[in-house]
Amino acid sequence: MFAQFDLEMPDGLDDAVRLLANGNGATTMPLAGGTNVIVDIRARRVSPSRLVSLDRIHVLRGIDRSNGRITIGGRTTVTDLVRSPDVAAHAASLVDSARVFAGQMVRNTATVAGNIACGSPAADLVPPLLALDAVVALKGASGTRDVALCDYFTGYKKDVRRHDELITGISWPAAERHSVNRFYKLARRKGDAITVVGVAITIAAGNGVCTKARIALGAVTPYPVRARRAEALLEGKRLTPALVEDAARQAVEESSPIDDIRASADYRRHGVHVLTRRLVGEAWTKLEQGMS
Repeated sequence: MFAQFDLEMPDGLDDAVRLLANGNGATTMPLAGGTNVIVDIRARRVSPSRLVSLDRIHVLRGIDRSNGRITIGGRTTVTDLVRSPDVAAHAASLVDSARVFAGQMVRNTATVAGNIACGSPAADLVPPLLALDAVVALKGASGTRDVALCDYFTGYKKDVRRHDELITGISWPAAERHSVNRFYKLARRKGDAITVVGVAITIAAGNGVCTKARIALGAVTPYPVRARRAEALLEGKRLTPALVEDAARQAVEESSPIDDIRASADYRRHGVHVLTRRLVGEAWTKLEQGMS
């Protein structure tokens, strides 16, 4: 690996936070699944002097449904999401993203908090969580705090988490009765592929109009974002094909893709347009059928 570091194995959450707080900023890093951190160390993109393993902190892993919310521990794995009936019932989009997340061996190890913390624009779990109005729970030496996921990222691989803080959990409201959430990953192949375009949506309806619209985009901006102006076009209205088309075009305007080895910026913009239109349209058709 061409790297040397100390490995700490705390048994409790408070001990882990203490070790991070006593470390020297970026040279002390938490280690959960390691599917990003270890790769970055081997590629010499990061050079920690100490890793704080969370493997023994079992309180960080699990899925709970209570008080009208779904809460998952930060060390919950991607495979745990696929297998959870509560996640399937209240966050089908998250299950959709988990099923196309890397390969089976990675899914068995990679954690939800790790996917958020790595800060990748192409993080598969983040767009569905954004479209679900997820909140991130952080615990550090100075206490705990909750941050809406839509306010968590501040730039490319930058976020509001302090070096002594851990993502202990992620939660979102249980699904409304008349709502649909979907996710689609566009990539060069079905498995073990980095996302070219990721779109997640949540649409809720009542009295014949859209009462809630969430459109989240991945891999087309420096970090996953919500297309807020596109959402605003939909809320409070009955969704016609023309209106859905307008929202899809607005979502394209709110993206800022780049050219890279996986796709051109133009192709990514086309993907945002097509996927937003398709997912929102299909969700609205399903909701109309349920309201009739």
